[in-house]
Order: sequence, then C-alpha cells, then structure tokens
Amino acid sequence: MRILILGAGKMGSFFTDLLSFDHEMAVYDTNPKRLRFVYNTQRYTSLAEIKPFKPELCINCVTLKHTIEVFEQTLPYLPADCIISDIASVKTGLHAFYETCGRRYVSSHPMFGPTFANLGQLSQENAIIISEGDYMGRIFFRDLYQRLGLHICEYTFDEHDETVAYSLGIPFVSTFVFSAVMKHQDAPGTTFKRHMQIARGVLGEDDTLLREILFNPRTTGQVSKIRDELKELIEIINAKDEKAFNNYLNKIRAHIK
Repeated sequence: MRILILGAGKMGSFFTDLLSFDHEMAVYDTNPKRLRFVYNTQRYTSLAEIKPFKPELCINCVTLKHTIEVFEQTLPYLPADCIISDIASVKTGLHAFYETCGRRYVSSHPMFGPTFANLGQLSQENAIIISEGDYMGRIFFRDLYQRLGLHICEYTFDEHDETVAYSLGIPFVSTFVFSAVMKHQDAPGTTFKRHMQIARGVLGEDDTLLREILFNPRTTGQVSKIRDELKELIEIINAKDEKAFNNYLNKIRAHIK
C-alpha cells in the first residue's frame, strides 16, 4: 500500500519507521530538518510533491491544533479514493469534519507516547479505534495494532473523548498540582522520587499535547472531581476524624483493586 504520513514529529516518525518495511511510504513536513533521518521513505516538503505519489492511505500526525487545517490543505492533492486518518489525542471537531469532507476516513488513538512507553515493546499499552468510519481503514489499524501487541478498544468519537478526559486529564492535572506545591528535597523518600519521575515525564511532553488534553471540553468535569475529593479530604484532616479517614481509605482502595 502507498501510505502518506503528514508530520515528521515523534509519532509521525514512529509510524513512518514502523510501516516502511511493508509499504511504500512518503512523509510530508514543512521543516526539512525533521526529514533528515527518515529511512526507506520518500520525503516531501511541498504539497505539490504529494500528487504524483497517489497515496491510498494518508495518516495525519500533526498536532491537534493543526489537524483539520492540514487536512484541508492536503485534500486537493490526494486521490479521490484515498482514505484519510488521524491519531489525535482529542477528537473534538474531527467527526463533523470527516462527515462533511466527502472522504473515506478512519480515526484511531495509540494511547502511548515516547516519554513513558518503550516503543520497541508495546504489549502493555493500549490503542483506541473509532467505531465510525471506513471498515477497511479500521481493519488496517486493527491489524497494525495487533501486530504491535496492543490491547485494542473500539469507541465512538464521543466515548473516546470521555475516556481521554478521565485517563489522561486526571493524571496530568494531579501531576501539575504536585509540581506546583513541591519543594526541593535533599533526602527524598521513595514515593517522592517516583512522583518526581512522573512529573518530569509529563512536563517533558510537548506543550501542545498537554494543552490538547486539558482543553478537551470533557476534562473540566473530571478535574472538578479532584477538587471535590480534596475538599472532603481537607475536612477529614482538619477534624482529625479517624473513622472518616478509615472510611475514605477503604473507598479509594476499592477503586484501585
């Protein structure tokens, strides 16, 4: 299959490397420096170069802020039967775009990134495939993710964004709060060091990704739950209520069984 990757960032490069051994590949990026180490793949820096390649599948790996914009710029250079796809971490606005663009489409979200995941061993990681969209496109990504050993879930666009608001929004915000109140420790304990490792990893992510997750319209509702839990915990601490504290511990331990 002829596959075009839009964007040669971390995930764009990952998919390019992953697919280049089994498919005819091309990658487009306006920054030629990002294309220096691309292997076994045609490299394009202008949209006009895409047309002769005639891709059968186009995977958009640019940041969410520019996903639809780049699609709109690229569509005139793609064959009419080319399947377009994205791997965006938040799908807001994409469903409406796909339904009106007149193209076959597929949407997925590999739930891992270069910061924490070992890209050479992904058997403990997850991927989401959006249930709306082209059947053959979904089959392609299901086969790809299965070969990587990923656990695959199939959600609607709305279900995906609700899941991301919970599974990424809450950990990100919790990490932000920890980082905001922490002070340097000359002799940190094990728990503190582990939190620091997570904080450095999260804050080492691209600002655009962090913004995408936090600005997900569904994230606010999830973050509000953190505020409510902190309010309850502060009340227990101030009252030194041992019974209430034990009940609280039992409640939260039940969540992580």
